[in-house]
Amino acid sequence: MVGPAAVRLGTPTGRAVIAAATLGSGMTLLDGTVVNVALVRIGADLDASLAQLQWVTNGYLLSLASLILLGGSLGDRFGRRRVFVVGTVWFALASLACGLAPTAETLIAARVLQGVGGALLTPGSLAMIQGAFVAEDRPRAIGAWSGLGGIATAVGPFVGGVLIDHASWRWIFLVNLPLAAVTVAVALRAVPETRDPREAGRLDLAGATLATLGLAGTTYALIQWGDALALPSAVVAVLALVAFVVVERRRADPMLDPGLFTDRTFSAANAMTLLVYAALGAVMFFLVLQLQTVGGYAALAAGTATLPVTVCMLLLAARGGALGARIGPRVPMSVGPVVMAGGVLLLLAVGQDVVYVRDVLPGLTVFGLGLALMVAPLTATVLAAAPDEQAGLASGVNNAVARAGSLLAVAALPVAVGLGGDQYADPLALDAAYRSAMVACAALLVLGGAVSWFAVRPDVLEQ
Repeated sequence: MVGPAAVRLGTPTGRAVIAAATLGSGMTLLDGTVVNVALVRIGADLDASLAQLQWVTNGYLLSLASLILLGGSLGDRFGRRRVFVVGTVWFALASLACGLAPTAETLIAARVLQGVGGALLTPGSLAMIQGAFVAEDRPRAIGAWSGLGGIATAVGPFVGGVLIDHASWRWIFLVNLPLAAVTVAVALRAVPETRDPREAGRLDLAGATLATLGLAGTTYALIQWGDALALPSAVVAVLALVAFVVVERRRADPMLDPGLFTDRTFSAANAMTLLVYAALGAVMFFLVLQLQTVGGYAALAAGTATLPVTVCMLLLAARGGALGARIGPRVPMSVGPVVMAGGVLLLLAVGQDVVYVRDVLPGLTVFGLGLALMVAPLTATVLAAAPDEQAGLASGVNNAVARAGSLLAVAALPVAVGLGGDQYADPLALDAAYRSAMVACAALLVLGGAVSWFAVRPDVLEQ
């Protein structure tokens, strides 16, 4: 077994670590985006309302965001590769349940279980890189991981479109089974085990429970606003989140170490993550619906439309990581979201008479350029601002924040822009809501860039 921080980039072991980490996290990212393309077809096949379709997305994000901190802590304690493999197998079995779901309610339950598996494997994918590679190779390794993972995110709608149009929406879940098998095989055969030798004490089950209640209550209140249980859910959420902060401050071995947030750069990077990924999740949710419901695109055409983002991530994400290592992360983390905001505003042109080359391609290309510039420096900054032995926890925090951002945006924005019931299938109602949502997403991205500019240390990667 190779010891911690002993692997070099470009070696067989180094390539294996990146391959396993990318396959695992890419599987969850692919699943998170491919579902957006299938929502219209799922709604028709299972007779689902907009609220149920939101829960198909948010049920997954909810359990993922709620338990990902626990997943990172488990990896630091018991071995990052071990927990990563367990999470991958869990994710595959839950994907099988999703693919066989007979009703919307069953699909939502299976998606929640999928999120549990994702919470175990996602922080481990990045923590394996941080724990295995020597310090000078980490930025480039993270850049490669970010670029390849970004491709999985961007290619999801394309893959989903092919499967939906030529097979069934159920195959967007069943395709995870062979991917998971390859991931487990590579991880067990070639990835070294790493852990935090200082991790001890009891697991923070109280913290995990309170975090889950807080996010679950918030999400239910946003999606079901106007329902009799919405206000009580919001109250429970607030109380649970306050209790979570109190419990974590008082525990000797908390799931979320409050000391991590004493570093200004770590806190700022996570605040920026919340804003940017909220916008990213909402853009993908609304754009795919807009292309299908208003623009008249088939699922495959809507998925193929997002390929410019895939190309930008493939060609430029690793270069973005190298740029951040050379000049510091503050500039790419500030400029990237602003460029993404410009792309979002260009996507306002998508409407009933959409012309791809004129209305979709420019906006998605600009959006992809900004994303490729920002992703790797952001990830490297989060990990560099935390101690190496807490790589799993730091990765878990950042992933939890990213998923929570997407979760809350997909839950809140439809309500904020006046979209409800089955209006996702009404071109007039969706078109108006789409435009308001795009403006809101652009504002979130600009705000994220401002947070990075004023609060991220430019020399954090040199430490």
